Amino acid sequence: MPLRPDGASLTDPWRPSPTELERRAYRRARTTRSALVSATSTIVVGALVGWLVTRSEGWPRVQETFFSWDKAVDSFPAVLTGIWLNIRIMVICGIAIAIIGMTLAIMRTLRGPIFFPLRLFATAYVDLFRGLPLLLVIYLLGFGVPALRLPNVPSSLALWGGVAITLSYSAYVAEVFRAGIESVHPSQRAASRALGLSHGQTLRHVVVPQAVRRVMPPLMNDLVSLQKDSGLIAVLGVVDAIRAAQIESATDFNYTPYVVAGFLFICLTIPMARFTDHVAKRQGWHGSGGTL
Repeated sequence: MPLRPDGASLTDPWRPSPTELERRAYRRARTTRSALVSATSTIVVGALVGWLVTRSEGWPRVQETFFSWDKAVDSFPAVLTGIWLNIRIMVICGIAIAIIGMTLAIMRTLRGPIFFPLRLFATAYVDLFRGLPLLLVIYLLGFGVPALRLPNVPSSLALWGGVAITLSYSAYVAEVFRAGIESVHPSQRAASRALGLSHGQTLRHVVVPQAVRRVMPPLMNDLVSLQKDSGLIAVLGVVDAIRAAQIESATDFNYTPYVVAGFLFICLTIPMARFTDHVAKRQGWHGSGGTL
C-alpha cells in the first residue's frame, strides 16, 4: 500500500506534523503577545492622557459645561427624538441618491451622437452640484423654495433639506458609479453583444453588477458621510439632533446636549465605518496596509 511522506497510509486521516504543530503554537503565542502589548500600551496612554486632562486647571469648568451627567440625562430624550429624524432622512436620501447617481452615471457613459444631450445634461448636473457647497444648496432650497409660495409645492423644511442633500450627494455618487462602469474591460461588452445581448441587457446583466461590486467600499464611505451631513438640515430650523441640542443648551448655556448629539452620531457612524472596512477587506481594497 502506498504511503505518504510522513509514513502514514493514504487511507489514514491527515494529521499535522510536529513541526506544523510547533509553528501553530508559535503563531498563537505571537498573536497573544501582540494583543497584550497593544492592550497594555493603549491603557497606559489613555490613563496618562486622562490624568493630564483631569489635573489641568480648567478641567472642573470644562467638565461642568460639556460633561454634566444631569444635563445629559435631561436632554437625552429630546436629542434621541431628533436623531430619529436624521436617520429617516439618511435612509430616504440614501435610496434616492443611489437611483439618481446610477442614472447619471449611465447617461454619462452612453456612446453615440444621439445621446449627446443626455451626456451634456449629466455632465452639467455633476459639475454644478459638485461645485456648490452643500450648505449653500440647503439654504437655497430650504429657504428659497418655500418663500416662493408656489401652488401645490410643499413647504416642509425637512423635505427641502433632504432634497438639497440628495442633489448634492448624487453628483458625487454618480462619479463613483461612472468610475466603476468604465473600469469594466471593453472586451466584456463586446463578448456580451456577440452573445446577442442588447446594450441595455449588457449594462443590466454584465457591466452594472461588476461596477457596483467594485465601487462598494467608496459608496459605503459616502453613506458614512451622509449620516453626518444629515445634521446640516438643522440650519433650516428643523428639530433634528443638532437643533434639539441647541434648544436644550439655550436655557442655561450648558453644552452637554451637543456632546450627547455627537455621541449618538458616533454610535451610528462607527459601526458603518467598520462594516465599510470589512467590505473593503473582502474585496482586497486595503492591500498590504490592512485595517483596524
